[in-house]
This record gives sequence, C-alpha cells and structure tokens, in this order.
Amino acid sequence: MSRIGKLPINLPKGVAINVSPSNEVTVKGPLGELKQQVDADIKVEVVENQVVVTRPTDQKRHKAMHGLYRALLANMIKGVSEGFKVEQELVGVGYRAEVKGQHLEMSLGYSHEILMVLPKEIKAEARTEKRANPIITLQCADKQLLGVVAAKIRSLRKPEPYKGKGIKFVNENIRRKAGKTAGK
Repeated sequence: MSRIGKLPINLPKGVAINVSPSNEVTVKGPLGELKQQVDADIKVEVVENQVVVTRPTDQKRHKAMHGLYRALLANMIKGVSEGFKVEQELVGVGYRAEVKGQHLEMSLGYSHEILMVLPKEIKAEARTEKRANPIITLQCADKQLLGVVAAKIRSLRKPEPYKGKGIKFVNENIRRKAGKTAGK
C-alpha cells in the first residue's frame, strides 16, 4: 500500500466531513468550508473520528491517486481547523507593499505601481518596520489557492542571484553568485 495513502487522518474537534454519493468530499470547520471531487475508484470513509482512504487494486494509477487524495483531504482538514500561512519578503531599495481590503498594492522598482486583486478567501497583511524589508503575510484555509497566489506574487519580481533583490519567501535561501572579478 501507499505509505501516505494508508495513514488515517484524525478529525480535530469542530471539523465535520461529508462524502456525497457522487464522491464529492465536503469538509467544514471553524475557518470555512472546502470541497474536493474524489475519483470514483477511490473510497473515502469516516470511521470513529478518522478518515480512511482506500483503493480497489494495486494498479499504478490507483496507487498514485490513493496517496494524492489522502494528502489533499489531510490538507483540507488542516486548513479548515488551523489554516495555512505564507510570508514573503520584499528585498530591494524602495520596495513597498500596502493592503487595502482585497487589493495588494506593490512598488517593486518598475516605472509603475502593481495592483493585484486577491481572492476573497485570502486574508492579506503587509507590515513594514524601520530598517527592515516589507513583509507580506497571506492566510487562507485552502493550501492550493494560497500557493498559487504566493507564486503569482513572487513571479512579479523573482530574486536575482547577484544582489538578492526581489520577492522571496521568508527563510528561503537564495543561491548567490559572485560578481565580476577585478581586471588583471
């Protein structure tokens, strides 16, 4: 069996899970509600406050989906109970970020301001302390959506390898290159 797929998922207090006959799993918790359509071959059951995912055969396709759907359901359960958080740091002179409702306004060294509309499920916060780089904090119950939005923000100005300027994740190591060496 799949090492990931065979592990049961514990349901925390306040989290309810419902599996429809069409194999759509709905997870409700204090931070929201998430839905995931599961392949018809994969079976999802709730047994004594645990979610168990099983597969019908040992075909390669079934093995792959077994671990995939177990991981997706585990992320959904964690998301509606605890939530996910991503922090990004803006490294560069004059770089700044400001959140106005669901709009993220950034100045990233271009000739214009960048305005990004965030999905309603994401809560954003931008903080700037003296003598420190601005930090954007994104929070959401949906890990997949959060990752997509964080990747989109990072793609606006990827960190460059010489000075390290750009948008990077907090605690991310940027491989730095040596600059030009002095002439003869």
